[in-house]
Amino acid sequence: MALKLNEKYLSSFVKDSELKPLLAQAASAAEKLQKGDCAGNDFIGWRVLPTEYDRDEFARIKDAAKRIRETSQVLVVIGIGGSYLGARAAIEFLGGRFYNDFADLKVYFVGNSISSEELSAVLRLCEGKDVSVNVISKSGTTTEPAIAFRIFKNYMEQRYGKAEAAKRIYATTDKARGTLKELSTREGYETFVVPDDVGGRYSVLTAVGLLPIAAAGFDIDALMAGAQAGQKKFEKADDNASNRYAAIRNLLYRGGKKTELYVSFDPAFTMFNEWLKQLYGESEGKDGKGIFPASIICSTDLHSMGQYIQDGERTLYETFVSFGSARDEITVEKAAEDFDGLNYLAGKTMAQVNATAMEATILAHVDGGVPCMLLEVEKMDEQNLGELVYFFEHACAVSGAMLGVNPFNQPGVEAYKKNMFRLLGKPGY
Repeated sequence: MALKLNEKYLSSFVKDSELKPLLAQAASAAEKLQKGDCAGNDFIGWRVLPTEYDRDEFARIKDAAKRIRETSQVLVVIGIGGSYLGARAAIEFLGGRFYNDFADLKVYFVGNSISSEELSAVLRLCEGKDVSVNVISKSGTTTEPAIAFRIFKNYMEQRYGKAEAAKRIYATTDKARGTLKELSTREGYETFVVPDDVGGRYSVLTAVGLLPIAAAGFDIDALMAGAQAGQKKFEKADDNASNRYAAIRNLLYRGGKKTELYVSFDPAFTMFNEWLKQLYGESEGKDGKGIFPASIICSTDLHSMGQYIQDGERTLYETFVSFGSARDEITVEKAAEDFDGLNYLAGKTMAQVNATAMEATILAHVDGGVPCMLLEVEKMDEQNLGELVYFFEHACAVSGAMLGVNPFNQPGVEAYKKNMFRLLGKPGY
C-alpha cells in the first residue's frame, strides 16, 4: 500500500527556490496542528481518530451493520454535507457507481436536498423490502435531514409499529444533548456518537461514515488500518506528501491559480470529488480567501469541459488521482473487419487505454499552461481509501493554516439558513 504525489508535470510551473519557504511554512503548520496550537484546535479530534477511536463503539458499529444486513434489504441514510458525503463517497469508491444494482443491501441517501421527487422515489424503492434507517445529525434540527427523518419516522412506525421501528432506526448524533439525542433516548433507538471535537466534513472515520460503510459490506477494520498508515506518514512536521501538496497548492494560489480541479479517470471517484469539494471549500473559503474546488470525471468531461481547461482563462490547476490496478478488466478484441478503425487497440486492456488517455490529457493541459499534480494510489480498496482520506484531511488543515484562515469553522453557511427561516415563517426569525 503506497500513496505517491507525482510532481513531474509541475517542473515548468514550480521552482524549488519558490517552493522551499512554503514547505517550511507547511511543516510549521503541521507541527502546530500536532501540538494543538492552531486556530480551531477544539475541532482537531479527527487527527488521531485512526489510532484513538472508541473501540467499544467500533464493535457496536460492526454488530449493528451485521444486524442491518441480516434484517433488511434497504438502508436509508439520512444526512446532509459531512453527514452523508463521506459515507457515500466511500461506498461508491469501493463498490462503484452501480453498487446498489448488485448489492444484497441497497443503500439510499436522503435528506441532502429538499426535493419531494427524490424523497418520493426512495419511498417507492422501499416498497416490498425490509428497511432500516440511519439518521445522522448532531442537533437533529438541520432542515433537510429533519424533514426527511420526520417522513421516514412516520413511514417506519406505520409499517412496523413503534416498537419494531425503534429497533430498525439508528441515530448518529451528539453523545449527550440535542433534539435527536433526546428523541432517541425516549424512543429507544440505538445511538452512535458524532464526536464533539470532529467537524462534519472530517467525520468519515467516525460512526457518521463507518456505520453506512460497514452496513454496505465493506471492511472498516482495513479502512482504519489504512488511515493509521496515513496518520503515521503524514501528520509529522516533515517533507511528506501531504505537506508538499499543501505547500504546492498555496504556491500556485499565490501565483494566481485560484481554482483547483480534481480529476479522475474512474467514475467511481465522482462522489469522492464531491466530498473533496466540501472538505476544501468549507475549510478554506472564508475571510475573502480560498482556492475554489471543482471537479471533473474523465474522459467523459473532456468532451464538455476539455475546451475550457485547454484554452480558457489560466486561473486553474489540476490534481489528478489515478489508480494502479482495475477491479475488473476488459480487453479490446480484434475485429475481423476493422469497421471502427480500432484494431490498433486489439490486445490492450481498457485500463491501459484509460491510463494512456490520462497521460495524454495531462501532457496536453501542461502544454496549454495548466499546472498538473498526480496523486498515485495503488488500488481502490479499503486500506488505500483510509490512507487517501487522511492525506486529504491533513493537507486541508495545513493548507488552511497557510492561507491564514481557521480551517475548522464554517461561519458563512448560516446566512442562507437565516433567510430561509425568515421567509418560511419560523418563530424567532
